[in-house]
Amino acid sequence: MVEILTGFISGIVSGTGMGGGTILILILSLFMGVDQHIAQATNLVFFVPTAITAVIVSIKSKQIEWKVGVPIAILGIVGAIIGAKISINMDVAALKKYFGIFLGLIALYEIYSIVKSCIDFRRKRNNNNK
Repeated sequence: MVEILTGFISGIVSGTGMGGGTILILILSLFMGVDQHIAQATNLVFFVPTAITAVIVSIKSKQIEWKVGVPIAILGIVGAIIGAKISINMDVAALKKYFGIFLGLIALYEIYSIVKSCIDFRRKRNNNNK
């Protein structure tokens, strides 16, 4: 049952383009006791079909900027090869630490974005009330 919920929730988040794999890795490693290397490799199996599905939906709704997306995808493939080779040879404890730092940076950015949006909204509202 946990696997079904994990796949479903990760799929929804992945479909929105917000990184369902990050949630999948977190759930696999923290709540299901899966080794970090295995969780990250399992994420790759999860990622391919969900990414293809999201790309198809995005193409149909004309939401892809091809001139930006293609070079990023090509360089992302090169980076993925390098990252996978580094990850395979990395100690599990170090890998968990770097993954945690990565999640922390994402959280800080999201908090910053929310605070900035609130400040901008208040400024806009105050300017409209004048």
